[in-house]
Amino acid sequence: MQLFYNPNISDDAKEITFDKEESRHIVKVLRMKEGDTFTITNGKGSFFEAEIINANPKGCFVKILSEEFHQPLPYQLHLAVAPTKLNDRYEWFLEKATEIGITEITPIICDHNERKVIKPERYEKILQSAMKQSLKAYLPVLNEAVSYKDFIDSEILSKDLKCIAHCEETDKKSLKSVLLPNQKITILIGPEGDFSFEEIELAKQSGFIPVTLGESRLRTETAAVVACHSVAFVNE
Repeated sequence: MQLFYNPNISDDAKEITFDKEESRHIVKVLRMKEGDTFTITNGKGSFFEAEIINANPKGCFVKILSEEFHQPLPYQLHLAVAPTKLNDRYEWFLEKATEIGITEITPIICDHNERKVIKPERYEKILQSAMKQSLKAYLPVLNEAVSYKDFIDSEILSKDLKCIAHCEETDKKSLKSVLLPNQKITILIGPEGDFSFEEIELAKQSGFIPVTLGESRLRTETAAVVACHSVAFVNE
């Protein structure tokens, strides 16, 4: 199945026109023509079957034939992950987390961060591409980058399961031991230099459970993907 993304389709839409970039991909790259059909998602749970009416590379016009709604994930996973020094590693995490299943992502700026500036437009494209490639009906929410303290402050009143994965040799539970199906979960993943002692203490004081992802010392992006897969596995 060839899946396309258009966030502006309403449930009662009868026809839509794609923007220039997507239209060019449909007509010039994929060589699709009038009468061809394909599937579109709005990233909000719906798949739309569509037929090309006018194969214009500057504005491909399609007719909506049918709609199919997909239920969201049985869990809600919010990963707050520090940006990595090499940007392509963070992009790899975004791609794989979308393929596995994630609800929300927040880049957090920590004491030991080497990268403090992100490219949200680029990250959005990575998420959209991964959603289409993995045939997902939901686009993960990408939040603006925030300071670690601001993020912790925003989570203080949350009653969801909250975990912080760090490498310090202190008492920690295994992530799999605290997970249950159908939960709302927030997991903190630190930068290459790990969270600072002060950050770990602040998280604990705010109700975050210290967890380990295994015996190996993992890179930031690997740890984030392992956490994502652990949650998905518990919900299979």
